[in-house]
This record gives sequence, structure tokens and C-alpha cells, in this order.
Amino acid sequence: MPPLPPSARHKAAVLLDQIIGEGRLMPELIASGTLDRLPPEDRARAQRLAMDTLRGMERADRILSKFLRKPPPLTVHNLLRVGTVELCTGGDAHGVVNDMVAIIGRHRRYGNLKGLMNAVLRKVAEDGPRKWHDLRIPRLRNWLREPLVKAYGQGVMNAMEKVHFAGAPLDLTAKGDPDALAKATGGTVLPTGTVRLREAGQVSALPGYDAGDWWVQDAAAAIPAKVLDPKPGEAILDLCAAPGGKTLQLAAAGATVTALDVSATRMERVTQNLARTGLTAACLTEDALTHSGGPYDAILLDAPCSATGTIRRHPDLPFAKDGSEFGALIDLQQAMLDHALSLLKPGGRLVYCTCSLLPDEGEVQIEDALARHPGLVADRAALERPGIDPAWITEEGGLRLRPDYWADRGGMDGFYISVLRREPPKDN
Repeated sequence: MPPLPPSARHKAAVLLDQIIGEGRLMPELIASGTLDRLPPEDRARAQRLAMDTLRGMERADRILSKFLRKPPPLTVHNLLRVGTVELCTGGDAHGVVNDMVAIIGRHRRYGNLKGLMNAVLRKVAEDGPRKWHDLRIPRLRNWLREPLVKAYGQGVMNAMEKVHFAGAPLDLTAKGDPDALAKATGGTVLPTGTVRLREAGQVSALPGYDAGDWWVQDAAAAIPAKVLDPKPGEAILDLCAAPGGKTLQLAAAGATVTALDVSATRMERVTQNLARTGLTAACLTEDALTHSGGPYDAILLDAPCSATGTIRRHPDLPFAKDGSEFGALIDLQQAMLDHALSLLKPGGRLVYCTCSLLPDEGEVQIEDALARHPGLVADRAALERPGIDPAWITEEGGLRLRPDYWADRGGMDGFYISVLRREPPKDN
């Protein structure tokens, strides 16, 4: 029996197989060509189905457990999960069930389970939509949930999980006037100046894309460059710069920017984004720990981290990771921070940030850095920017952002941000 042509539902399950079964992340799979055989509209649909299924996995498994005596093989289970999420959130029962039965029926190994697929999904179609909304908000996996509950408490964790489950709107940073961009795109301007779109559609079709009037950047991710407060003509180093949103912000402010990242592939994205927006920066593919340029007026270090603050946009992360890399990342952040400080002019400023919710990658890193480096201070005043709630400023003088902030507006990524200044030595 010849294989069916690839479909969005089939490829969504393939993505889940590799995320859950192989520990691979969605961006890596997309970049490696997993969806390349699909037309553009089906690529977007497959990715959306996979992400919706990851967000609703707990609910899907609860519903399916009533119709399965034991968990089926992962591939079959993932097809059932995709079908269940779609059926329970408004999908056409006839189309979903028939398509899933056809997909499994042509599978070389599991084709004999098409009867199971048909029977289970028909029961889900009858009973699932009614029960879906009665189930609790899906929780993070325990390896991540436990340390976050310890850090923030059960109530905050529940609020963050609610935002994770809802997903994320599209945020844009304007090269020019945010109000004009909001008017052109039908978005709204957030208190910090980011333009947010609830229903964006195809990003490249939005007004101003070809003209380079804006770039995609979560509201929280735009704040580090704002608190750095770049000035025209300043020499600024953007360490770990890809995909380039912060580089674009610094360049748009008129700074002389050096953008550095260890990945040539990721730096190519920075180059493309600069070209589209008509902005300029020197782009270097180099290890941040060996860079010897400068000294710089200012440095922005968006350090490699667990990315646990981005789960509302990347629900694959808790399924692909298990936390085993945390220790190595924390050591790398410390080394990068120490090296970056050595590249800074006396009196210069450095923004350290991570898109992490883990205090060990944020608050604790800065507490330790202040203890290691005499003359290094956290600049609280630099955090007093439009739209930033003073309650977000932490004891050691950093800024803690969480997904549940602005929950009624769609939330934001979890971030930690600190502005550090190395005071020049005093005369004796």
C-alpha cells in the first residue's frame, strides 16, 4: 500500500515523536526540514497542532486513559493525542477521525491498530469536548514544576501555568513609532512600547515587514536593551546576539554595535534581520569566552540558559529536556559574566539577562557576581523605565519578569535582567 502524502496532522505527530521520544526541540526540528514536504499553510498548521497538543497533553492523556487499557506505542499515542486535542477544541469529528485512521492504516509497523484508532477517537468525539474544559489547567512536568513552586509558591505557579496553557500572542518591536505600527497592524501598544497582536496570521504578510519597520520580539525580551539605554555613537557589544532582536534595538538607537554569537547558522539570521530592517552592526561568529575586543561603553549579555521563561511560546521544552544541563549552564553563565566585565570600560555598564525563571540563573548569579567583583554595583535606577512595575525589582537590584505579569493582556516571557556598573577606582 503506497504511503499517504504528508499531512499536517501526520507531521504534527512526527514532531511529537521526536520531541518526546528523542528529546529534540521544535526549532531544531523545523530547521532540520521535518516539515519541508508540506506546503507553507500546512507547515504552520502542523506546528500549531503540535504546540496545542503539547500544551494540552495532560488533558488529552486524562481523556484517553478512559478508553485505553494500556498506553499504546509512542507513535500511535501521539496520533491519538493530536486527534483528541483537535476533537476537544472544535475540530470536525468526521474529518479528524477518518484522517487519523488513514494515517495509522498506512503505517508499516502499526497499520494493524487502525481499528483501535477509529474506536478510541470516536469515543473521544462523543465524550471529550464536554469534559475538556472541566479538567484542570495542565501542569508543568515535575522536574521543572518542583523548583519553580519552591521559588515562587503554589499560587504563582498556578497563575504561570494558566498563561502557559493559553499560549502567546505575537509581539513586535517598532524601528520607529510604536503607535503608528499598532495602527498599521491592528495591534495594541503595551506599557513598555511593544506592539502586541492577538491574531497575527502570516508574519511576513503583515504591513511593514518588507520595509523592515519592525521585528518579532517578545515584550519581555525587548526590555534588556531598553534598560541598557543605548546612546548614539556608543560602542556596544551584544554577546550571544542571535537571533538579533536586541542587536536591532541597539542599532536603531544609533549605537556602534558589535554582535557576537558562537553559531554561524544563528548569526546568519542576525545578518538577514539587519538587512531587512536596513540597520547595521558588525557581526562576529566567535566564542563569547575568547572575545578580546573593546573596551566597550556598554555590553549586553543574554547568557545561554534553560529558557524556562519561554514555555508559553515553546511548550516543547519541558518534554524535550529534563533539567540535567542546569549545572553546566550556571557555570557557563558565571564564566561569561566574568569575561564580559573584563571587556568593559571603567564606569561602563553591562546588562546581564536570561530568559529563565530559575533564580540560580538570575538573582543568585548577580548576588555572587557582586560578591566576586569589588566595585561592581547593581544599578536600580536604570530599571525605572516606562511600563516597568517597581514591584518587579528584586532585593539584589535586578528585574524579575514572569509569565503571569500582564496575564489579562497575554502575559510575557519569564526573564531576569540586571544592569551592572563597574565603578572606576577612586583616587587615594
